[in-house]
Amino acid sequence: MKLATYTYQERARIGQVNGDRLQATAWSDTMQHLIRRGITPSRTADSHALDQVKIEAPLRPPKIIAIGRNYAEHAAETGNAVPQAPLIFAKFPSSIIGQGEAITWREAITTQVDWEGELAVVIGKRGRNIAEEDAYNYVFGYTIANDVSARDLQLRTDTQWTRGKSLDTFCPLGPWIVTRDEIADPHDLHLKTTVNGEVMQDGHTGSMIFRIPTLIAYCSQMFTLEPGDLILTGTPPGVGEGRKPPVYLKDGDVVSVTIEGIGELSNPCRVLREE
Repeated sequence: MKLATYTYQERARIGQVNGDRLQATAWSDTMQHLIRRGITPSRTADSHALDQVKIEAPLRPPKIIAIGRNYAEHAAETGNAVPQAPLIFAKFPSSIIGQGEAITWREAITTQVDWEGELAVVIGKRGRNIAEEDAYNYVFGYTIANDVSARDLQLRTDTQWTRGKSLDTFCPLGPWIVTRDEIADPHDLHLKTTVNGEVMQDGHTGSMIFRIPTLIAYCSQMFTLEPGDLILTGTPPGVGEGRKPPVYLKDGDVVSVTIEGIGELSNPCRVLREE
């Protein structure tokens, strides 16, 4: 099942995506509350073409746990060793935007904005100290994330990553959530990122160093996982920072991340005027 949060006639709703149409559901609260309640929403008679509605970010998670350098070739392209354990950092939920919304920044803050297409895991129920063999029972579904990163802040100004990863609009998410039962193997998915139609990342989730059950088990040793939490599983090679010379996003660019079995998340880029 593909579940989307959308706005139609100024009302936010949850709908089920079927091809190029969206079937409204009877659920009147948010996606996070639906996940927390463990409810499968019933459909109503209302149906819309996808181009008739505004697709929003599918949910506002309690927390975003991101994993760095989880693909060996990405670690290598940025001149880093492969981590011996999952490398955890956080993104603020306030960085989330949805399909078609603009990634924005001010050049007084950053001039080196980069892309990172990633598979995102949506946690379905509360858990701590989860065993790897039980980990998939805690997964509600999967979506696409773009871990937009200000490389100058992340790597050359700050001594940690929070600011460079969490600027407003730096976590495009969506376009919807695909429930766990629809993805037979989350480590058998093609992932592609393009900028203005040019392929930048062309990877496969099977190349993750630490796989999803390991990430869930490891993270749950430190943090209680809550319904609606996100785990961003890392990015394959092909980021702008790893190119010679480096390539960064600029005003007017369009960055799109496609993951097999989920869909495409596309966002324009805009440099904000200084006030």
